[in-house]
Amino acid sequence: MSVHRFFNPRGVAVVGSMSEGKLGYELLRQIILGGYRGRLYVVNPKAQGALDVPAFSAIDNIEGELDLAVIASPAPTVAETLRACGRRGVQAAVVISSGFGEVGNHAGEEELKQVASQYGIRVIGPNCAGIVSTSCNLYATLEVRPPAGKMAFISQSGALGGAVLAWAEEQGVGISKFVSYGNRADLDELELLPYLAEDPETRVAALYIESVADGRRFMEVVREFCRRKPLVVIKSGRTASGQRAALSHTGSLAGADAVYDAALKSSGAIRVDTVEDMFDLCKGFVFLPPVTGKKVVIVTNSGGPGILAADRAESTGLEVKAPSPEARQRLAEVLPPFCALGNPVDLTVQGTEEHFRQTLETLLEEYDAALAINVATPYLDSVALARGVCDAAQHSRKPVTASFMAGTLVASSVAYLRQRGIPDFAVGERAVTVLAHMAAYEARRAVLQSVPEIPQPAGALPLNEQGEFLEPQAMSWLNAHGVPVPPFHFAGDEAAAVEGCRAVSYPAVMKVVSPQIIHKSEVGGVIVGISSDEEAREAFRRLETIGRGKQLRGVVVYPQLPKAQEVLLGCSRDPQFGPVVVLGMGGIYTEILKDISLRVAPVTREEALAMIRELKAYPILSGARGQSPCDLDALAETIVNFSRLPFLYPEIQEIDLNPVFLFQKGLLVADVRVIRGGS
Repeated sequence: MSVHRFFNPRGVAVVGSMSEGKLGYELLRQIILGGYRGRLYVVNPKAQGALDVPAFSAIDNIEGELDLAVIASPAPTVAETLRACGRRGVQAAVVISSGFGEVGNHAGEEELKQVASQYGIRVIGPNCAGIVSTSCNLYATLEVRPPAGKMAFISQSGALGGAVLAWAEEQGVGISKFVSYGNRADLDELELLPYLAEDPETRVAALYIESVADGRRFMEVVREFCRRKPLVVIKSGRTASGQRAALSHTGSLAGADAVYDAALKSSGAIRVDTVEDMFDLCKGFVFLPPVTGKKVVIVTNSGGPGILAADRAESTGLEVKAPSPEARQRLAEVLPPFCALGNPVDLTVQGTEEHFRQTLETLLEEYDAALAINVATPYLDSVALARGVCDAAQHSRKPVTASFMAGTLVASSVAYLRQRGIPDFAVGERAVTVLAHMAAYEARRAVLQSVPEIPQPAGALPLNEQGEFLEPQAMSWLNAHGVPVPPFHFAGDEAAAVEGCRAVSYPAVMKVVSPQIIHKSEVGGVIVGISSDEEAREAFRRLETIGRGKQLRGVVVYPQLPKAQEVLLGCSRDPQFGPVVVLGMGGIYTEILKDISLRVAPVTREEALAMIRELKAYPILSGARGQSPCDLDALAETIVNFSRLPFLYPEIQEIDLNPVFLFQKGLLVADVRVIRGGS
């Protein structure tokens, strides 16, 4: 059955008590006051009617058109009500009733699922705040009735959903569809988002989630939605209490919330922290044309707010460059000489309607978007200034935001801006943040077309004779899969260790190999700077002593690598999303500085390059201040190859490559640790 019937039902039955103050009565009242245009019925055992709506003792008795049941009866009655819906042919139900899994009544919720499955009924809820579809004036919710608009909102939390509906009008963003799905016994965002992607009434969707049941499927649905429309997500649980325990550097860095961040980013969604941020973004996506580039101009009548907005714009990745000489010349011909013609362009308090219009029209010929700031004084006609801004936006057909401040001084002008479709924000910083997110979304849409293929398993890991996967085996394995490693030799005795050092050439590095010695450097299990046969013998003896009683397998010998920039590359397996790749600063500072970037694996080359650019250390890697640039193409290729390994070998739980040495040409993995499932 199509989700369509929830939002465009020909008839609705409200199931529950019709005594004033009861949930059933209030739901019926909401639906009537909202102006629902379809058939409406009331169902309860006493056939108790209300508000001139016909009442029936059972759903089976209703003969008219009926597509949706809104159930607010006690929890023990819900399963039988669904059976009646099934017999009547009603295939959509919103269960407002609580008293199920959220209070430990898992048996009752399971019965609800079984009945729904038996009769082919799709269910929203139980324990939910209902639904809204403004296109047919259906307000099947106990929350306030929001104005109609182009924003859809799906919420796992009924309380937050109600608050969003209450704020919608105040924020100047109307609602197309609203769903609070509560305990998600059946329908959730996985089926609601595809419907909204096709919904002509919805231009942008917002989603509040606390968790997802199937991470990979969630990513597929979100990615497909974001190819069509923007999705703004609030995900709760950023605190340390949401982080999971892990066995390695990679696992400790890839905490649960960081993985959600990576999953949403990979899928094209925009994550925000607050409802205020969510409304800001939705307002931008609803009213503005696409932001197709990063060049932004700020036109203001007050220097300070303009500078603050410019600072925020640059920090979010926008370009706030000065106008071209040609544009400055054109502006100088029409603006008073006291205006500052940089970026921001400061018209001063003497800026007029015509000044705003001419400046914006001129500059939008060479900029991708604009912000107009008006800091009002009592004697200014702010509506006239708003008119100049709106006329320029209409003329240019490019994204123009406004920040008219503050309070009652600009109430009329803000209303005028809203009437003409120009989003106004309390401060310029919020306006440019919206433009930055919108520009990033448009850039991201092209990348969403490329989805890496998940490789099929290749078999088992190549273990040693003892059934272990230690450093020598892991290094050979990495090299075979396109992850470069230095030449090395495994040695089981002193003579072989010396031969190994000669083979790789002095100076050499020698490491202990033992399944019981995980962090080798912490126990002195790594010896560097070996420059002769005698030093090689001495090094082996020292490592032999360290490995005594710890299942010593031997040593592994490498050439000592030249000085290079160190990074970490790791992979861990997240419970919801599966393999996750981590790139970060390497060496002993990995867990201290936590300069990392994450993606859900596997990743494309474009994603790998994006991960590199996200690092705070990126300027260092790319050759800032005269330093030699690292081979970032080689790093990107290695990330792509590395991200495939946990799919090729499903027994892998976590992998650490730390450090990875980056050179001007190429890279080499200096150390590896692989944690197998159950190990």
